[in-house]
Amino acid sequence: MFETWPNPNILTLGPLSIRWHAALYVVGFIIGAIILRHLFQKKIWPLPLKSSDQFLTYSLIGMLVGSRLTYVFFYNWEFYSKNLLKIFMIWNGGLSFYGALFGLVLVSLVFARKHQVHFFQLSDCLAVALSPTIFLGRIGNFINGELYGKITDSWIGIVFPEGGPFPRHPSQLYEAFFEGFVLFTILYALIRRQRYYGEVTAVFLSGYGIFRFLIEFLREPEIPIGYFFTYLTLGQVLGLLLLPLALMVYKRSEKVKLKNPLIQR
Repeated sequence: MFETWPNPNILTLGPLSIRWHAALYVVGFIIGAIILRHLFQKKIWPLPLKSSDQFLTYSLIGMLVGSRLTYVFFYNWEFYSKNLLKIFMIWNGGLSFYGALFGLVLVSLVFARKHQVHFFQLSDCLAVALSPTIFLGRIGNFINGELYGKITDSWIGIVFPEGGPFPRHPSQLYEAFFEGFVLFTILYALIRRQRYYGEVTAVFLSGYGIFRFLIEFLREPEIPIGYFFTYLTLGQVLGLLLLPLALMVYKRSEKVKLKNPLIQR
């Protein structure tokens, strides 16, 4: 597909480099902020703009810390326990979606309590705003040539620089399309028609969990973790755990009616 693989660095200045992966995450975060402002104008996002700016700042910190620590302790502690200083070298890669989600949840809980709004009011909007970041993050994984899929003889197979001489599934692109684009489309349509706070959050959790579970059958497991129960990756196990969580959120959402019914929006 490529005569030469795309350079993962946008710009290199001595020992420092700006990588596409990091830049795409920043772009995704900016797009998320624009989406929240749009939802504020539609009277769906409940925080005032000044507080929203503070929320975004703390969210960025929470997501970054959560994603990094989750990757370090759950995905590659054997390496980082012997190289403690490299825990702080996030520009070399190593972030976890589930950790970022946990960090965002903690920040949202604090702001929901501070501004006396229901957590689901925030999480519904954040589910919509987060999806483009997932899309761009997976594109960054693809440019890095990491998290590639299993060997395939299909026409869609790609030879990755670190994946050996055989074509592999571009699983990063599958995830970008389904976990990012498709999920965003569903969530954005749903948030304008929801009946209860929490419905969008439940669909996000279940949709992401299902897409992640299915696509990871075509993806190589994380090194050095390998498989759980012979066939399942860590990503699949966590994706399955999102399904009962989504059900709990949905059951709870039936008790949290919209403060501003959509007919008034």
